[in-house]
Amino acid sequence: MAKASSLSGVRKWLQREEWAEPFDQLLEMHLEVPCDAAGIEMAELPDVIGDAVASNVFGCVFEDMLARELADGSNIVDDYLKRRGWKEPVPNKRYMTALRSSVMSLYEVSEIVPDRSFLARDVLRGGEPMLVSEKLATRGMKPWDLVGLRIVKLGSRTEMTGAALPMRREIGEILRENFVQLREKMREEILGRQKPGDAEPEPYALDTEVLRHAAFVFTNTWLEDILRGVLDPTPAALVNADGDPLEPTTVRYPLNPDADRKALADGLAAIPEFHPTLDDRWDWLGPGGTLAPGNESERADSSGNLLPEGSVSWGHVELEGDTLTLETNSPQRAERARPLLDPVIGPFVGEPVVTTVTVDEIMPASPDDEELPSSFGSAEEERAYLQRTLERHYRGLLDRPVSKLGNVSPRESARTTEGREKLVGWLKGLENAHARLEESSVIAVYDTSWLWEELGVSDLRR
Repeated sequence: MAKASSLSGVRKWLQREEWAEPFDQLLEMHLEVPCDAAGIEMAELPDVIGDAVASNVFGCVFEDMLARELADGSNIVDDYLKRRGWKEPVPNKRYMTALRSSVMSLYEVSEIVPDRSFLARDVLRGGEPMLVSEKLATRGMKPWDLVGLRIVKLGSRTEMTGAALPMRREIGEILRENFVQLREKMREEILGRQKPGDAEPEPYALDTEVLRHAAFVFTNTWLEDILRGVLDPTPAALVNADGDPLEPTTVRYPLNPDADRKALADGLAAIPEFHPTLDDRWDWLGPGGTLAPGNESERADSSGNLLPEGSVSWGHVELEGDTLTLETNSPQRAERARPLLDPVIGPFVGEPVVTTVTVDEIMPASPDDEELPSSFGSAEEERAYLQRTLERHYRGLLDRPVSKLGNVSPRESARTTEGREKLVGWLKGLENAHARLEESSVIAVYDTSWLWEELGVSDLRR
């Protein structure tokens, strides 16, 4: 069914005087606060965010109008169907009636079948995921996306309506907090409308009633984020905590044929700045230093994870096969490590080979590029190297504090009920971030699903 065309009649009905003014008031409720915060007029919105995005926002307001009751209890769908419903085909009337009783909620997407369906789990009200029949929207969806939308039942099919607000996971968390606050404010009001002797509504029913009045919270939260990104874009800083450009650097020391591996390991463990984490692996931790206010990321490793006592991860050393490898995120740090390492490892190793990969080399080549600029012999070798780097990174991360988990490690987080809840959100965000990268990116094709099994939470991956 063409959702937009099935609403053409009621859309014209909106122009009638008794409905035009309430709709203008509803537009202000949805758009005025974020536009004021951005310093623009509501009329400027299409010019600022683009016609297509603005059309989607107005679609959300229009659908809210169809589902909303005015102060006198009237509703535009009820009015239209009563007076003009005889002109509408049965499928159109069914869709309008379904929209009339719908609410917008926040859904987490999974099990996407392009051009056919996806599973949607209601993040705000809970419950089991629903199978939603959808064609067009599935083409841009990724696992664990968060989307503000309305879901309606049409015969044997469950469908999404025409307007949807894709949310960054951080914004989804803000929206959830805003919903909890609104629920607390509205709870007494909703209960006050009950008749004496009525049972208190079930949590799901109460949440649904709150959502019936809360569609503007979705557009406010989403639009503030969109306008902030358009009017004040903040590019990701491609530097480490020292201000050095991020250029992953590897120093490979070949082991001498008669090298005593145990003596080498003992020597590395004796260096105060190097801390053993896994077998034959040592993390290099340095002090965080004096940082600018609010610049918390510089108190973390290159993945944004806070470390104990404000220290910063400067790299790691690994003893594997016949090679001792130092990995850091800049050539400057690699040079800084050499004076610490060389006096200890000198008797056990030969001359090192240093490899540096620049940001331009990591980024996918454009179609016009004839050759892939690389420090490796081939694109396959570079891909294999970066995949191994990611594997080592995530292996090490399992036992290190993560800020989004409350500064405990993923393994520690998996041991408690509350911790597992945070851990599942973190893993979904990680997986979603990989999926959102360009398909040609080496990082995008790295499969993080093994982390669920490793941490014993694969049964929660739904």
